[in-house]
Amino acid sequence: DRDLLQSPFRAGIRLDASQLLPLRKALRLPRVNLLIADDVGLGKTIEAGLIARELLLRRRIDFIVIAAPPAMTIQWKDELEAKFGLSFEIIDRERVGDLRRTRGFSVNPWTTGSRFIISHRLMTDETYAAGLRDVLGEFRARALLILDEAHHSAPSAGTRYAVSSQLTKAVRELGERFEHRLFLTATPHNGHSNSFSALLEMLDPQRFTRGVEVRPKDLEPVMVRRLKSDLRRLGEAFPERVVEPIILDGLSESTPELELARQLGAYGELRMARIAKLPSGKAAIAKLTFVGLQQRLLSSVAAFHRTLKAHRVTLQKVLDGTEVARIENSAASFVNSLSAEESAELGLEDESAEQAFDEDAEASASAASSAGVVDASRQELISELTAVDEMLTLAEKQLSRPDARVEWLVGWIRANMLDGEAWNQRRLIIFTEWEDTRRWLERRLREALSATDLADERIGVFTGATGSDRREDVKRAFNADPSTEPLRILICTDAAREGINLQSHCSDLLHFDLPWNPSRLEQRNGRIDRKLQPAKTVFCRYFRYAQRETDIVLDALVWKTETIREELGSVGKVIEDKISKRLAEGGIGKGQGASLARAITEENDAERLHRARSEMDDEERARHDRLLKEQDDLRKVLERSRERVGVNADDLKRVASAALSRAGLSLDQSRGATVGRTETYHLDPSDPAFSRDAGWDDAFDDLRVRPRKRGERLGDWRRNAPIRSIAFEPPILADGRD
Repeated sequence: DRDLLQSPFRAGIRLDASQLLPLRKALRLPRVNLLIADDVGLGKTIEAGLIARELLLRRRIDFIVIAAPPAMTIQWKDELEAKFGLSFEIIDRERVGDLRRTRGFSVNPWTTGSRFIISHRLMTDETYAAGLRDVLGEFRARALLILDEAHHSAPSAGTRYAVSSQLTKAVRELGERFEHRLFLTATPHNGHSNSFSALLEMLDPQRFTRGVEVRPKDLEPVMVRRLKSDLRRLGEAFPERVVEPIILDGLSESTPELELARQLGAYGELRMARIAKLPSGKAAIAKLTFVGLQQRLLSSVAAFHRTLKAHRVTLQKVLDGTEVARIENSAASFVNSLSAEESAELGLEDESAEQAFDEDAEASASAASSAGVVDASRQELISELTAVDEMLTLAEKQLSRPDARVEWLVGWIRANMLDGEAWNQRRLIIFTEWEDTRRWLERRLREALSATDLADERIGVFTGATGSDRREDVKRAFNADPSTEPLRILICTDAAREGINLQSHCSDLLHFDLPWNPSRLEQRNGRIDRKLQPAKTVFCRYFRYAQRETDIVLDALVWKTETIREELGSVGKVIEDKISKRLAEGGIGKGQGASLARAITEENDAERLHRARSEMDDEERARHDRLLKEQDDLRKVLERSRERVGVNADDLKRVASAALSRAGLSLDQSRGATVGRTETYHLDPSDPAFSRDAGWDDAFDDLRVRPRKRGERLGDWRRNAPIRSIAFEPPILADGRD
């Protein structure tokens, strides 16, 4: 019976009819090849878990592999275990090492279980992929691949033909061996038909062919796509998002951040005059130095100073005539290291500045600098060095001082999160793009808040360098009840922008700097603007210097991002790519602020938007009418399923009561606190009544507040991880929320 849903009643989740649409579609497919393209924060992980659990119950699958971004692997493991009772093993270097020590060096880790999680990065590594191929063979029946953030595997399409990345090749080569495939992404279509059809071909090669236009009637059975605005109109509760600029005005022109912006603008003009004489390829690469310096200055003096020092080293070496050959080779290597899609945009495409100027400031600055200075005259180099030294002198004076943003932030924290020196229960997420900025900001905040209660425990960090166990500790602490957990401020780099749930007790988010990519900005906001956000309003704030020309452009970027979210949804990737490319090509030049802001506001690629919408059948009215009909249908299916396989809360309570009475205990004597209008119960694992049956240990382990860490002794974990209370129905709060 394809309309009988069992997994919703075998899961610890709130039952919303809207989340059952992917499950219902999956059951109607002979092979579950499904693309879940719901908006950011709508619970795609839960929808995937419902499908996996249902297919297991129906014996349609017996082997599951989940491929996710590295930062998401542990969250996937925890979510599926806590909400669906499904245990998964994360396949990584540590796990393979453990297996080799216990089972021999030749062990194939993929033969040691049936449910696995692997990161996108390791999926492209032959060390891990070869063993998986051996287990799958040419084709494995009853095997399911779940690919999270599937847009990362879509080939680039900046040129006429889509260019396959390593992940594209890995997904194509491994995916075809699974009987069932489930792809999850909030941005399935980037406006390029070749890229979209290639992604769909990896999902379902029987329906779609790379290079052949996608027809909506073929897409409808295999894709689910809803926006927050769609579900809000259907009566779903989502918080209102308030986007607020923090305008810093009344500052003196000699304020260091404004003076440095002026100096960098002058340096940009000086450098661009020389770059204009270079061949187009070299000129495009040489511009990256200014773009990278500007991005870092907009982030912090610390990030700017580090990159500027690396740039100065290259200028000085060329001026001295030392290592010129090595520098020329470095420039050539830099050009050769660019991916095909990056080379296309640099005149030679996507995310060039962000890819070239990643967190390794010295290496990237040196490489891009070298591409633009080896042909400079001695006098040109001296002029540039003089300008660079002037900026370095001013930047060095400010390295240990707060800027106007930090001063505002400390004032806001004291006004909204502190009562004197005691912290209240409000929490704050701060995003910044660069690790240098994150370290500098953390030091400034710790200095300013050092006299407050439990100051050392109030600030946490989440970066690309944070170990996986530490990341999970930070996420659990930030999502824990503020009355029991002291963490209040979480400073994140963009490593935390994708898929991380941080909304449980936080409705305030601050962009200390702004990424030049609307997708990244929206992903950051999605950390608190998510399903199950308890607050009715979430606040996403950003800084704007009234006297800084670049901020006119960034302000336009923020509001264009909101327009894309409200009006275009995932097809907004079409516009996002054009905006990112426009900024990455040459930064924000002196005197260009107003024109660039206007261009961003008016950006509209009608042809690609029409193509994306037509291929995805994405007209708003048609989508709303379809979702309205589906919603009514789903409610009826849910109620019919509840009558047939649903478990009544009173029945559950009677079963638990009977089990406890056989152990010699009374459930009523274990009654705990009342949450809203719902009674909870708390059991004591140390009670002698539970020692007579070892099965109770496993039951209590499922209730512990955190999973067991790798290498942690079982006894230590049981002592240090208390068990949670239980309830037999969702707690309903006083205001009616559950």
